[in-house]
Amino acid sequence: MRIAVISAPGRRKGIPEYVKSLAKGMESMGHRVDIIDAWTEDGFRLPGYEYIAVCAEAVSLWGGKMPDVLSRILAAGSGLVGKKSAAFLKKTGPIFINKALWNLMRAMEKEGMTVNWSEIILSAPQAEALGKRIGA
Repeated sequence: MRIAVISAPGRRKGIPEYVKSLAKGMESMGHRVDIIDAWTEDGFRLPGYEYIAVCAEAVSLWGGKMPDVLSRILAAGSGLVGKKSAAFLKKTGPIFINKALWNLMRAMEKEGMTVNWSEIILSAPQAEALGKRIGA
Protein backbone atom coordinates (compact mmCIF):
# COMPACT_ATOMS: atom_id res chain seq x y z
CA MET A 1 0.00 0.00 0.00
CA ARG A 2 1.24 3.54 -0.76
CA ILE A 3 1.20 5.59 2.44
CA ALA A 4 1.91 9.29 2.96
CA VAL A 5 3.07 10.28 6.44
CA ILE A 6 2.52 14.00 6.95
CA SER A 7 4.84 15.46 9.56
CA ALA A 8 3.34 18.58 11.19
CA PRO A 9 5.32 19.40 14.32
CA GLY A 10 4.25 22.44 16.34
CA ARG A 11 7.24 24.45 15.14
CA ARG A 12 9.49 24.26 12.11
CA LYS A 13 12.26 21.89 13.12
CA GLY A 14 12.60 19.20 10.47
CA ILE A 15 11.26 15.65 10.63
CA PRO A 16 11.02 14.45 14.27
CA GLU A 17 12.42 11.05 15.22
CA TYR A 18 9.00 9.61 16.11
CA VAL A 19 7.75 10.31 12.55
CA LYS A 20 10.75 8.50 11.06
CA SER A 21 10.13 5.58 13.43
CA LEU A 22 6.46 5.40 12.45
CA ALA A 23 7.43 5.30 8.76
CA LYS A 24 10.09 2.66 9.49
CA GLY A 25 7.47 0.45 11.14
CA MET A 26 5.17 0.80 8.13
CA GLU A 27 7.98 0.00 5.71
CA SER A 28 8.87 -3.13 7.68
CA MET A 29 5.38 -4.42 6.88
CA GLY A 30 6.02 -4.04 3.12
CA HIS A 31 4.32 -0.70 2.54
CA ARG A 32 5.75 2.06 0.36
CA VAL A 33 6.00 5.13 2.61
CA ASP A 34 6.82 8.76 1.85
CA ILE A 35 7.31 11.34 4.59
CA ILE A 36 5.90 14.75 3.70
CA ASP A 37 7.08 17.76 5.73
CA ALA A 38 4.08 20.06 6.16
CA TRP A 39 6.37 23.07 6.67
CA THR A 40 8.25 22.75 3.38
CA GLU A 41 6.06 20.80 0.94
CA ASP A 42 2.63 21.31 -0.57
CA GLY A 43 -0.14 18.73 -0.51
CA PHE A 44 -0.78 18.43 -4.23
CA ARG A 45 0.45 14.83 -4.44
CA LEU A 46 -1.65 13.55 -1.51
CA PRO A 47 -4.53 12.18 -3.65
CA GLY A 48 -2.09 9.66 -5.18
CA TYR A 49 -1.72 7.77 -1.90
CA GLU A 50 -3.99 4.97 -0.69
CA TYR A 51 -3.61 5.89 2.99
CA ILE A 52 -2.58 9.09 4.77
CA ALA A 53 -1.16 9.22 8.28
CA VAL A 54 -0.89 12.65 9.89
CA CYS A 55 1.62 13.07 12.73
CA ALA A 56 1.19 16.37 14.51
CA GLU A 57 2.03 18.21 17.70
CA ALA A 58 -0.04 20.86 19.43
CA VAL A 59 1.26 24.41 19.04
CA SER A 60 0.92 25.12 22.74
CA LEU A 61 0.28 23.19 25.92
CA TRP A 62 -3.01 25.02 26.46
CA GLY A 63 -6.03 24.51 24.25
CA GLY A 64 -4.72 21.84 21.88
CA LYS A 65 -4.38 24.13 18.83
CA MET A 66 -2.92 22.50 15.72
CA PRO A 67 -0.31 24.22 13.52
CA ASP A 68 -1.80 26.40 10.76
CA VAL A 69 0.43 24.65 8.24
CA LEU A 70 -1.58 21.46 8.74
CA SER A 71 -4.83 22.91 7.40
CA ARG A 72 -2.88 24.48 4.49
CA ILE A 73 -1.35 21.20 3.33
CA LEU A 74 -4.60 19.24 3.70
CA ALA A 75 -6.60 21.88 1.80
CA ALA A 76 -4.06 21.87 -1.05
CA GLY A 77 -4.55 18.15 -1.63
CA SER A 78 -7.93 18.27 -3.35
CA GLY A 79 -9.48 14.88 -3.86
CA LEU A 80 -9.07 13.68 -0.28
CA VAL A 81 -12.78 12.99 0.19
CA GLY A 82 -13.21 9.44 1.44
CA LYS A 83 -9.46 8.83 1.76
CA LYS A 84 -8.66 6.47 4.65
CA SER A 85 -6.36 8.04 7.20
CA ALA A 86 -4.85 7.87 10.66
CA ALA A 87 -4.31 10.68 13.17
CA PHE A 88 -1.23 10.47 15.38
CA LEU A 89 -0.55 13.11 18.00
CA LYS A 90 2.75 13.47 19.86
CA LYS A 91 2.11 13.94 23.55
CA THR A 92 3.68 17.26 24.50
CA GLY A 93 2.02 17.99 27.82
CA PRO A 94 -0.10 16.47 30.55
CA ILE A 95 -3.32 18.38 29.83
CA PHE A 96 -5.54 19.08 26.82
CA ILE A 97 -4.08 16.11 24.93
CA ASN A 98 -7.54 14.70 24.12
CA LYS A 99 -8.70 18.09 22.87
CA ALA A 100 -5.60 18.35 20.68
CA LEU A 101 -6.29 14.90 19.18
CA TRP A 102 -9.92 15.88 18.59
CA ASN A 103 -8.75 19.08 16.84
CA LEU A 104 -6.40 17.06 14.63
CA MET A 105 -9.15 14.63 13.61
CA ARG A 106 -11.57 17.50 13.02
CA ALA A 107 -9.06 19.20 10.66
CA MET A 108 -8.69 15.95 8.71
CA GLU A 109 -12.42 15.26 8.54
CA LYS A 110 -13.06 18.84 7.40
CA GLU A 111 -11.24 17.92 4.17
CA GLY A 112 -13.40 14.80 3.78
CA MET A 113 -10.86 12.25 5.01
CA THR A 114 -12.10 9.16 6.85
CA VAL A 115 -10.12 8.82 10.09
CA ASN A 116 -10.23 5.13 10.96
CA TRP A 117 -7.42 5.14 13.52
CA SER A 118 -6.10 7.62 16.08
CA GLU A 119 -3.36 7.28 18.69
CA ILE A 120 -1.27 9.40 21.03
CA ILE A 121 2.45 8.81 20.52
CA LEU A 122 4.65 8.78 23.61
CA SER A 123 8.03 7.78 22.13
CA ALA A 124 9.84 6.75 18.95
CA PRO A 125 9.85 2.99 19.80
CA GLN A 126 6.10 3.11 20.41
CA ALA A 127 5.65 4.91 17.07
CA GLU A 128 7.53 2.13 15.27
CA ALA A 129 5.30 -0.49 16.92
CA LEU A 130 2.21 1.47 15.83
CA GLY A 131 3.54 1.61 12.26
CA LYS A 132 3.69 -2.18 12.18
CA ARG A 133 -0.08 -2.32 12.89
CA ILE A 134 -1.07 -0.39 9.72
CA GLY A 135 -3.04 -2.64 7.42
CA ALA A 136 -3.07 -5.49 9.93
